[in-house]
Amino acid sequence: MKRVLQGFWIGAVMALVLIVSACGSAATSTTGSQTGTEQAAKTETTIEQPVDNKPVTITTNGIEMTYPEAPKRAVTLNQHVTEIMLALGLADKMVGTAYLDDQILPELKEAYDKVPVLADKYPNKEVLMAANPDFVYSGWKSGFGDKGVGSMEDLDKAGIKSYLQESSNKPGPTVVDVFADIQNIGKIFRVEDKANELIGKMKQEMDQTVSKIGSVDKPLQVFVYDSGEDNPFTAANNYMTSLIKMAGGKNVFDDIQKGWAEVSWEEVVNRKPDVIVVVDYGDKTVDQKKNLLLTKRELADIPAIQNKRLIVLPLSAASEGVRAPIALKILAEGLYPDKFK
Repeated sequence: MKRVLQGFWIGAVMALVLIVSACGSAATSTTGSQTGTEQAAKTETTIEQPVDNKPVTITTNGIEMTYPEAPKRAVTLNQHVTEIMLALGLADKMVGTAYLDDQILPELKEAYDKVPVLADKYPNKEVLMAANPDFVYSGWKSGFGDKGVGSMEDLDKAGIKSYLQESSNKPGPTVVDVFADIQNIGKIFRVEDKANELIGKMKQEMDQTVSKIGSVDKPLQVFVYDSGEDNPFTAANNYMTSLIKMAGGKNVFDDIQKGWAEVSWEEVVNRKPDVIVVVDYGDKTVDQKKNLLLTKRELADIPAIQNKRLIVLPLSAASEGVRAPIALKILAEGLYPDKFK
């Protein structure tokens, strides 16, 4: 700790202070200080240690996980969490990535191209272990399932820490939950300042979009079409519902208490959506999905089809990550185009 030298101090005391000052400077972290929940994981010693040497404890997927130091060899599973890592400037801490939904964000592509791609979808355990990771970050629970890389508990036994994106695996998540995940990754990698800077930028962009929408007396009714021909698969009480609400709309299936649900075309007709959001991903192209909706006889009389009001939203934007401002703007411009001219 730095002391202010007083002019009347004697030479011996001054020398001692200089020695203490030098030792204190060496123990000062270059990455900022911890606050809140992080302080629950203090080291046993009473001597202040650099922040990087303080364990960070976070509950993820119902598991209390302690990260004794910032990971140096991370693997990401699922695009939205890969983009969070890249946006935080952590590409040099990544030894592998997997499972893209579509194209990586252009501004992150240069960094992404430096990270080895372990698999098109989830890598098997052998491929994962060959990368010698010390941390695995998954967007979806399936990443830690039987068809993924193994459970978080098993990884921990092998000396590999992990984190599951909480906002992608809880009912009714909002953008605030996404921010909490970004902050957690910032704590784990000891880059909290960068995490807060990223969140601040996202908030600013989203506030600009919301201000353009203004007050909405009667939200437009929105149906989210994910996939399915005989029966549609749709967003229920999930992150999409929150984004649609922020954009001045209402998800017509937000009363279903789970994230995604299969419904009937008859029920879609009964709820009379003004707008349909088409999620762009999967085996069907967006044009094939739009054609199915526009030519389906059962839907011919609903307002969204009569007025051909279809909004295309990439799955990467619909996922809980750094694309929240992009997703909100796409939805808002589609719902209220006159306010964005």
